[in-house]
Amino acid sequence: MPLLITIFGIFLLILLIAWVKADTFLSFLLVSVMVGWWSGMGSDAIVHAVETGIGNTLGSLVIILGLGAMLGRLVADSGAARQITDQLISWFGLRNIRWGLALAGLIIGIPMFYTAGFVVVVPFIFAIAHRVRLPLLYIAIPMLSALSVAHGFLPPHPSPTAIAVELHANIGKTLLYGIVIAIPVIALAGPLFATRLKKYKPVIEAHMFTSPALAADKLPGVATSFIIALMPLILLTLYTIGAMLFPTSGFLMQVLHFIGNADIAMFISVIIAIVGLGLKRGLSMKSITRDLQDAFQQVSVVMFVIAGAGAFMQVLHDGGLNDYLSAIFVQWHVHPLLMGWLVAAVIRICIGSATVAGLTTVGILMPFLQQSHVSPELMVLSIGAGSLMFSHVNDGGFWLFKEYFHLTMKQTFLTWSVMETIVSIGGLAGVWILHLLHI
Repeated sequence: MPLLITIFGIFLLILLIAWVKADTFLSFLLVSVMVGWWSGMGSDAIVHAVETGIGNTLGSLVIILGLGAMLGRLVADSGAARQITDQLISWFGLRNIRWGLALAGLIIGIPMFYTAGFVVVVPFIFAIAHRVRLPLLYIAIPMLSALSVAHGFLPPHPSPTAIAVELHANIGKTLLYGIVIAIPVIALAGPLFATRLKKYKPVIEAHMFTSPALAADKLPGVATSFIIALMPLILLTLYTIGAMLFPTSGFLMQVLHFIGNADIAMFISVIIAIVGLGLKRGLSMKSITRDLQDAFQQVSVVMFVIAGAGAFMQVLHDGGLNDYLSAIFVQWHVHPLLMGWLVAAVIRICIGSATVAGLTTVGILMPFLQQSHVSPELMVLSIGAGSLMFSHVNDGGFWLFKEYFHLTMKQTFLTWSVMETIVSIGGLAGVWILHLLHI
């Protein structure tokens, strides 16, 4: 019976989000209440589980997600993203331009949430394609594949961050392992796959080939742009590497431990960005604050989705459903890394949202994962890879790509959907290799 309740609950969630097009947060709440009721929980227990789930999930994420959105906004609005892109193109040259764009997408993708990053880089892609006279998708796919990988694998993005918190994974290690896996995955799904896309020649309106106009004297310096965009990675990496080299009781490690905390690292990064990308460029604190407030409001929608997933996870826990499921999964003798990827992939294909797929997977598999002896950081990345599997018509990213690049449905499936599938399967392969190396 618990298995049927869980399956029906997931089916109802898919029905509400994918078919009814209901609000994701409200869908999670409704399904949580229904699953709790079917599990025999009383009304007080259901309400307590929902409140606890939302509080526990958001309590540790609000700071890092809000600050991450602010940092991404400053990187985009200041022109730092443009500086990074232009400089990498200059370094790599026309012949290797797609590799430069892939690296630019990864660097820009670390601090910026996916949709914001997409909207920011697309005008640059159009302008670059027009300037160098190369096929549009040959230019676009390397950059967008990198954004997708960052979205699914790398903190401070919502899904990997939330999954890492739930699994008690070290965020710094998750980020480092994620980058190790991201490099070959981006190479496969981006520059290498892009060589097969020269035959696609979408017709784009002329005005789309104009990148955002910023006066040259208003742009931040190249070094400043790179350093600030990568500041969270720098701070988290310093602590992770320091823990391997220095005694934990020393003063230096105490400092590194402080600045290597994910929340503190993001806070320091935002403060540096406010100064380096805002005040030093002559912007007033009032205008900077207004932009930061707008950025936080935009990420609030994602926070509500994560909150709903947290409520669902807690109801599964309090109702004893995921303990029952865990016992079944253990009997299947499927490796936890593969199980996490597979469940996330199925939910992703059914629902469309990578964030929902990742968090729902954690809720279902939590006791099973807790009993395993697999690295929690690799588990985060396995679930993240599964949550990117085969984007299609129920995913907003699918339509964003289709409409911006004026592709047919068939062309979008053969380009975007294939790219996301390569990212997902490649991510699983990378996780498995690190696991075999006993990381």
